[in-house]
Amino acid sequence: MGAIERILAEHHDESIRARDTPFEGPVVWRRDTLAPDDGIIALDAGSRRELDELVDTLRRNPLATPLLHLDDFDLPACRAMMTRARAILEHGVGFVIVDKLPMDDYTIDEARAVYWLLAQMVSRPVAQSWDGKVIYDVRDMGKPPGNGVRPDITNAEQNFHTDNSYNLCPPDYVALLCLRPAMEGGISSIVSFYSVYNELLASHPDLIERLYQPYLFDRQREHAPDDARLISHPLFQAHEGRTLCRLSHRHVVTGYEMAGQEMDDLTKTALYTLESIMMEPRWSREFFFEAGQIQIVDNTRLGHRRTGFVDYPDEDRKRHLVRLWLRNRGRRFYNG
Repeated sequence: MGAIERILAEHHDESIRARDTPFEGPVVWRRDTLAPDDGIIALDAGSRRELDELVDTLRRNPLATPLLHLDDFDLPACRAMMTRARAILEHGVGFVIVDKLPMDDYTIDEARAVYWLLAQMVSRPVAQSWDGKVIYDVRDMGKPPGNGVRPDITNAEQNFHTDNSYNLCPPDYVALLCLRPAMEGGISSIVSFYSVYNELLASHPDLIERLYQPYLFDRQREHAPDDARLISHPLFQAHEGRTLCRLSHRHVVTGYEMAGQEMDDLTKTALYTLESIMMEPRWSREFFFEAGQIQIVDNTRLGHRRTGFVDYPDEDRKRHLVRLWLRNRGRRFYNG
């Protein structure tokens, strides 16, 4: 058996249990069922005072952001705020937007430090690349997307996806801090995979079981030099009583191209039908990031994307987001 055949066979021995009943609960939403303030958490006066005091402390006592630990700071109002955020992520609509850090009063480095500590109140930051990078700048680096070039360092449009679907250990939550929005475009969207699944179950029940079987993914060269360049796993998978979603349309298409394999009709139809439903505007919530806003999304049940964008010509005005991956499972390594 060759390397590709072994990758494809990895999950075939598992018993496939495709869910045949619709999902229920607050995380099952459409654009028209969300209230304008769903998921929005305003930065309250008590939290603002604590953060101002924190920033003042850091100005007097500089320390590299990854060394900042919650145990060293007393932030009761902020902890209460982020406890509410965690409850919404776990038991509510599955996303929050903290609105917002005062970017006119904080430097970029100070905002990063505040964001780093607030995120730890939800879950543990972990590595976002094989080389161990924990704090990740999302900026256009002028490269076209492709194998080894993540879309997040380009200005290209993205499909709905879950972060790190193409590797071993995806984060539970994806957090983004907006330091500067784009001049034009870069509209963000989120979608409930559970809602899309319900629609697929109603309109194309014959495709459901295929989504629980393995697909090939391009691993984007985020692995040790001697590791396999492809990985195989289902798009939907039952795990410990929950259904986990792992999707990146582009990396699946590239994965099959790298393997020199054509998708069979059922494999392709299931993938592209899922994609076409997600792209219907009725399923997604759109918003334009404002400077200082923090978005956190459940990476196991929701997908996110952004439109292409045009940057300001001035370097110090270009679109700049800071991403954290949050996960309490496994070790802090990229592969857990």
